[in-house]
Amino acid sequence: MYEIKIDNLTKRYGQTIALDNVSLTLERGKIYGLLGRNGAGKTTLLNLMTNKIVPTSGEITIAGQSVEENDAVLNRIYHMSEETLYPPSLRVREVFRWTREFYPKFDPDYAEQLAQRFELNTRKRVKELSTGYTSICKAILTLASNAEILLFDEPVLGLDANHRDMLYKEILANYIDNPKTVIVSTHLIDEVADVLEEVIIIKQGQIILKRPLEELLVSAYTVSGEISQVEKYIAGKKCVGGDILGNFKSVIVFDDERNQSLAKSLNLELGKVELQKLFIGLTNA
Repeated sequence: MYEIKIDNLTKRYGQTIALDNVSLTLERGKIYGLLGRNGAGKTTLLNLMTNKIVPTSGEITIAGQSVEENDAVLNRIYHMSEETLYPPSLRVREVFRWTREFYPKFDPDYAEQLAQRFELNTRKRVKELSTGYTSICKAILTLASNAEILLFDEPVLGLDANHRDMLYKEILANYIDNPKTVIVSTHLIDEVADVLEEVIIIKQGQIILKRPLEELLVSAYTVSGEISQVEKYIAGKKCVGGDILGNFKSVIVFDDERNQSLAKSLNLELGKVELQKLFIGLTNA
């Protein structure tokens, strides 16, 4: 397992800035959630980490070595991208076989076990798979690669609720059995929350937050009640988000200390915050 270091990374496409001077360190052996709205820069960052594209400026290193044109480093990373990168005419079992040519630690027995569990027909050709089963196939390849760094970009695209739950549990079980660094980029935030150890939120090409998930959720809470009373409670506090329905208002407060007595005197309710609502509040701010 290797530390990933991103230094002053910028990526431009003409006049568009996809990533803007991003610096980030990802410690070894953690499961990260990379969260952001459409176009925030998530996929660009993952593509840069795997040398599919090159930065305008800045650098990404893994264990102190640049990822650019460095097969020794890149062979330790498996990237499940939204794109399907293998020939559509290949059968799934042939894709398994070819993957082992590029990833010598690929475990074909584990891949077959997962295929049976997820009811993936390995005799089918890639082009015959539905959107959901294409995602399952790519997720199986990623998990069975035995790479030390796994990148999942929208891994549950097209999956039903049962298969999504199965995949989240398998990612966690795979990580526990063989610790590695995992990055999951997804829009289904609350579903994946139980798997994550740390959260990275990217907004308009910049990292706006990187914190352990448990610490993040403890540091925020909701305040709900009559609008004028909520306004009294939150005066001087850092708040994000906010829903108003008639004379009722609910906001998210960042504060380690909850003032229960003040809330009670104002007839307000304090509650836990969900990761997805926190994300929406932060990215809409």
